[in-house]
Amino acid sequence: MTTVTRAQIAEHIYSQVGLSRHESADLLETVLELIASRLEKGETVKLSGFGTFSVRQKGRRVGRNPKTGIEVPILPRSVLVFRPSQILRAEVNGESIEGLASESDDS
Repeated sequence: MTTVTRAQIAEHIYSQVGLSRHESADLLETVLELIASRLEKGETVKLSGFGTFSVRQKGRRVGRNPKTGIEVPILPRSVLVFRPSQILRAEVNGESIEGLASESDDS
């Protein structure tokens, strides 16, 4: 399994859009910074046809150390959640995406 890097995405933008390499990298960084800043504020980011990023609050709970069995408190925290759209899900599973592109709910 390979990992897609920011540099690879910027290079793809460069080859597809026609911006300079520097402009492509700047565009990618701007988009990623915008998404991150919205998530930091607790907002939901929806990319139509791709999916939805959101922040969910997890409450305090009691966990257990698997080695010792001792109960340990787990403090409340925020977790990042990604929910792929039906279109993305269908593409990943190699299914037909006909009719999905026109649906307004792409959660």
